[in-house]
Amino acid sequence: MIRCPDCGAEIDVDEDEVEEGEILSCPECESELEVTQTHPVHLNPISDDLDEEEEEEEDEEEADDEEDDEEDDDLEEDEEEDEE
Repeated sequence: MIRCPDCGAEIDVDEDEVEEGEILSCPECESELEVTQTHPVHLNPISDDLDEEEEEEEDEEEADDEEDDEEDDDLEEDEEEDEE
């Protein structure tokens, strides 16, 4: 018997029936848990929060890139006006 690393609930897992890399779900908190070791069984939580944070960072970077592109366009227009 092992415990959920998030909520401490007991999870009934047979060491002989799980494989490394397998994804289990906690019956109490419904956290997704990855089997990282089989003898003894060791579980690591799979964090959705990290995925969301990475997506937010990517979105921010894309927004910054778009702002930079707009600024570059504005500068090019100003330079063209100055030349005339």
